[in-house]
Amino acid sequence: MAKKDMADNKAAVGIHKTAKEIYDKALKGQKPQLKMPIRSLGNVTYKKEGYLSLSNQYKTRTLTYNTVKGFAQTLKMMSASKELIDTDDHASKREMYYISKNWGPARFDEQPESDTVMDDIEAMMCVNREQLRFLPEEKGGEVAGQLIVMDRDRDTAKPIKIDCTGFGSGAYSIPSSVEHLGFQTKAKFILCIETAGMFQRLVAHNYWRKANCILISMGGVPTRATRRFVRRLADSIKIPVYTFVDGDPYGVANIYRTLKVGSGNAAHINEFFCVPTATFMGITPQDVNDYKLPTHPLKEVDIKRAKDALKNDPFFKFHKPWVAAIEAMIKSGVRAEQQALAKHGLNYVMDVYLPEKLKKADKFLP
Repeated sequence: MAKKDMADNKAAVGIHKTAKEIYDKALKGQKPQLKMPIRSLGNVTYKKEGYLSLSNQYKTRTLTYNTVKGFAQTLKMMSASKELIDTDDHASKREMYYISKNWGPARFDEQPESDTVMDDIEAMMCVNREQLRFLPEEKGGEVAGQLIVMDRDRDTAKPIKIDCTGFGSGAYSIPSSVEHLGFQTKAKFILCIETAGMFQRLVAHNYWRKANCILISMGGVPTRATRRFVRRLADSIKIPVYTFVDGDPYGVANIYRTLKVGSGNAAHINEFFCVPTATFMGITPQDVNDYKLPTHPLKEVDIKRAKDALKNDPFFKFHKPWVAAIEAMIKSGVRAEQQALAKHGLNYVMDVYLPEKLKKADKFLP
């Protein structure tokens, strides 16, 4: 059996403990139960340490005639995780869905069902999905600039240095699991960018060299691997993290908020999959006026998302500057994209906007 690290041990011990509790109750003629936190924004609080955390609402799944299938699926998923840990292997979320087709009546009919059970186990045992050896299908972000990533050879485990300045017109892709990575850099800051198009423009013109920074493409709402990569990088090298997204409710309340403090659905692991030191560079409602940017009307879904953030999101409710900014966006009735800066020239973002904003980094939204 492969040697386990601390993360593997925590997951394996949790699985063993839960299985033993179920077994002991069954021997005593009692109904086995599985207790897990409710994963929703309504059961989330904003911690002063800078992330969204689960509160104290739980749900209990008791083994009965009506719940036997869900109970069996949970136990089979736990067993599969234990086997993956013991054999030093992993399975994608999609592969686990298909593996369940061998579970007879306990098989999953659709992947969202298996994903939900996987998330429940993760929350129940206070470990992350990667520790359970389940990996997402989603692609990680991309990295370019003044950074050397310390990885290891898959076969020999020998150290490998990956220079993120040496990918030509491409970029380094963040792997699904980043816990083993190390970092070397003399960069001054990390710039996380929403859109692939803006990231590619900055990479194509080697903006990272001019600004002495690390560029990271989030590609929309950042994946868990991307968030964990940025968090480990920021913790390791102690430099600022700035976020550059579209000036709309989605960019603010979904993309930026998820990077900085995590999500309501994953509140049980946000402590490790968020970047509390991140701040919001733009596009802000004030930028729309200051840079005379072309805009689009807010759609009904945009207004609803903005109002929901003000009413229900603990992070925005905690930070008064964000309340003012979102209210200003709603009042203006418009949104602006990063690419709107191209109105003033394709390289305006590098020559004017970013340099001017960086001079006022202490004024960035929290």
